[in-house]
Amino acid sequence: MSILELSNVSKHFGAIHALANVSLTLRGGEVVGLMGDNGAGKSTLVKIIAGNFPPSAGTITMLGRPVQFTKPSQARGQGIEVVYQDLALCDNLSAAENVFLGRELMRGFGPLRWIDYRAMFRRAGELFAELKSETRPQDLVRRMSGGQRQAVAIARTRLSDPKIVLMDEPTAAISVRQVAEVLELIRRLRGHQIAVVLISHRMPDVFAVADRVVVLRRGQKVADKPVARTSPEEVTGLITGAIAAA
Repeated sequence: MSILELSNVSKHFGAIHALANVSLTLRGGEVVGLMGDNGAGKSTLVKIIAGNFPPSAGTITMLGRPVQFTKPSQARGQGIEVVYQDLALCDNLSAAENVFLGRELMRGFGPLRWIDYRAMFRRAGELFAELKSETRPQDLVRRMSGGQRQAVAIARTRLSDPKIVLMDEPTAAISVRQVAEVLELIRRLRGHQIAVVLISHRMPDVFAVADRVVVLRRGQKVADKPVARTSPEEVTGLITGAIAAA
């Protein structure tokens, strides 16, 4: 059974039609590359899945049950996590503190409560080990590489044992070596049977790690194909409109 199904989802902002009748299925242990030019509707689609706003039309089901998200906390409660392009990390805090930011572990009794740093550092270390990341819980984020920062953001999604992780341009503006680290982190998520949606303009990254590629153009889905049955040239044609659909 698929984890998430979108059926004929549309989104209108007044006279602007950001999405028109888009259907999408996500399965556990699958990486879906979501591609399209600026304004194609990628961000709108992801924000609907993440609960930032509801669709104007269409239905969403999770594990076969209809769902309606009106705020991100509802989507997160269903196991949907997002890694945004800016990562939303605090440079002055450690890796462990960023992993638990807003969800700190507490100890104590009655009105006497305090943050359990030891437990947070221990759990963060376990998450980094699961991801095979060299990031250490005590490292300050401001001293980290782009790849290490991504590891912190991805480890944060693992706290809630997610079913779906949406990743917005995770390999933008980082070095070639760090790109390889991030792609390996994505493979680790897939190995945990998590569905990953990878939004990217970088064709080599999508073809290196994705199982399927979905292309949007002007708010419409023009392709949804296994990576093995398409090519960078075809995807480029679909993005630009040189190829109508595939």
